[in-house]
Formats: sequence, C-alpha cells, structure tokens
Amino acid sequence: MKIILCITGSIAAVEDLKLVHQLQRSGFEVECFMSPSACELITPLSMEFATKNPVNTKITGYVEHVTNAQADLILVAPSTANTISKFANKIADTNVTTLLLTASGYDTPILFVPSMHISMYRAIEENINKIKNQHPQVHFMEPVNAERKAKFPSKEDIVLEVERMLSDATFKNKNVLITAGATIESIDPMRIITNRSSGKMGVELAKQFYRQGANVTLLCGRTQNDIPSNFNSIHVESTRQMLDVVTELVDDMDIYVSAAAISDFRPDNDSTSKISSDSDVTLSLVRLPKILEKVKQLNPDIFAVGFKAESGLTEDDLIDRARSRIEKYGVDLMVANDISRAECEPGSNSNEVYLVDKKSCDKLPLDSKRNISQKIVEKISELYNSH
Repeated sequence: MKIILCITGSIAAVEDLKLVHQLQRSGFEVECFMSPSACELITPLSMEFATKNPVNTKITGYVEHVTNAQADLILVAPSTANTISKFANKIADTNVTTLLLTASGYDTPILFVPSMHISMYRAIEENINKIKNQHPQVHFMEPVNAERKAKFPSKEDIVLEVERMLSDATFKNKNVLITAGATIESIDPMRIITNRSSGKMGVELAKQFYRQGANVTLLCGRTQNDIPSNFNSIHVESTRQMLDVVTELVDDMDIYVSAAAISDFRPDNDSTSKISSDSDVTLSLVRLPKILEKVKQLNPDIFAVGFKAESGLTEDDLIDRARSRIEKYGVDLMVANDISRAECEPGSNSNEVYLVDKKSCDKLPLDSKRNISQKIVEKISELYNSH
C-alpha cells in the first residue's frame, strides 16, 4: 500500500526518518511531501534517501497534488496548527495543503498527527472538531501531553493507527476486553507472590484487535513491554482488583480474551507490617476465584476466550486439558500452550499454541507472538461470526 507522508514545520519533523523506516518495516511504500517550513528543519535529500523516492517540495506542471491525491492514505506527521487550520478553512497555499484539499475531494483517508505547544493545540480544537464533522475519512491522533506540549506520539503508535485505518475492520464497533500480564498477591508491604508472565501475548492481541477496528480495553497486571496509547488501558495488581474491573465492564463487551496469567492463590493472611527475616516463615495459601468462570455468568452472550498454559504434557493431554476448560467454564475458544517447550517459555517473543474449540483443534507452529496473535484473532473472527 502507498502512503504519502506530509511533513510540516514542527521540530518533530526530525522524527520522520525513523517513522519512514517503521512504516517500511510494516510493508508500506512511502512517498513524501514537504512544506517550505519543513524544508528549513530537515533536508529533502534525507527524506529521499529514507523513502527511496523523489520528494515533493512544490507543485509543478506535473500536478503532483492530483496524481498523489488518491493514495491509500495521506499521513500528516507532524501536523502544525497552521496546516490543520488551513485545511479546516479550505486554504491551499503550499504543496501540502493543496494535496490535502484535493485528497479530501476524493475522500482519501487522511491521518493528522498534531505536534505543537499545548496552548496552540487547545486554540485550534474548534478547527479540529470542524474537520471531524465535515470529513469522516479524516482522523486525528491524540498527542502526548507532556512538558506543556502536545508532543509527537511514538512511531510504533503512529504505525498502529495507520494499520487500523487501512485494515478490513473485521471488528468495527465491537467492544473487546483483554487481560494481560501477571497479577500480584501481597505477602507483606515488601514481598509479593507473582508469576513469570510478560504480558507480551495479551498486548499483541490488543494491537491486533485494534488494527481490525475494535474498541479495545486492555486490563493489565504487571507487564514487561510498552502499552500503546491508541486504546484504553487499565492497570491493576491483584486478582481481586482484576475481577472487580472485569465485573464492572464485561456486561458492555462483545468479546472477552483472558490472556493474563492470573494468580491461583494468595497468602491467607496478608501482613500489614514487614515480616522479619530472622526466622523461617510458613505461608498458608488460599485459592482465588477463576475470573474466566465468572465472565459467562455475568454476560452469557459474550464470546469468551481463555488461555491454558501447561508444562511437560503430551500434545493429546494438553488438548484434553484445554477442552475440559471449555466444558467447565462454557467458553468458546481455548488457546493452549506448553511453557516447557523451547522458545515458548514465559517472557519469550515466540510461541507455539493450539486453538481448541468445541469441535476442532488447530495447531499454530512456532512463530512470533505478533504473527500468532494475528492467527488467533482470525480464528476468533471465524467463530464469532457463527456464534
């Protein structure tokens, strides 16, 4: 797919070389339009080197604003208050604003990534709302509010938004709740019981659902990776806290994916003061409720997906364990894996899983968690549409 990257006169333009490389790694072809102000911040030659395509800095007799206006997507990153306001009022006085006005006439998807002082961002909110009301194909990324600036989001978050806009939107308007990471149970104010889960699979699943148009809420325990700012995320520590949030939200959800490694036990007596290390300590553990079991009780119509991690089982035993959980909890799909297998350990970047439903079992061979998550979401789509 072809993306036209429009660069305007914000200092965040210096981040665009890295952004181009991230877009290319995701399979996009990138061509570049630079406003006169942008050319004062970075050189067109550097962007030509990055994109491997000529860079447009002015409109010529080749009518570049017309020939490029029907690209798959036009990405304005960074977009200044000046450019946004001109587009809102249909002013075409640079190569970038001329391209944007022409593209809007074709209903080409446009993504603005604002970057400016926070006071300027607040001052142009009326223009942003005007654009949103008049042009449903135009989207804005929320900037990062830090240091009194509406700062440029991470390049990964920008690419994720691009992928969402260009996807098939299989789960458009569907509400999806995903749990990820490890829960923590307190022994005393210093010590905890937890597990080795990194949360990587849950985060990748959230990204994949988001790419496909879903309204995603990611409910996180302890994780070892960055959470995109594109969708809603809620952070908790204990199993009880996670259950409370699930109970509050699940009634409004269409799909629930339990990818978190939720603690099965907690200390019977959580000490309010630090336990002395001068002598041995015996801990008494009590079982915690199974959140997955509660989900179907709270919302019988929800499509529920569980994860079953085991260690050292045969393939048949692993599948049998997963299928027994389907019968016990009434879920629609179980994702089973053996954490003792090479490159499938907790915290790894890859996995090998079995997708077990009431009628069938599909084995997904060892692959990256991103690719595995994509195939899991495809399976969920297949089952959900026949749900």
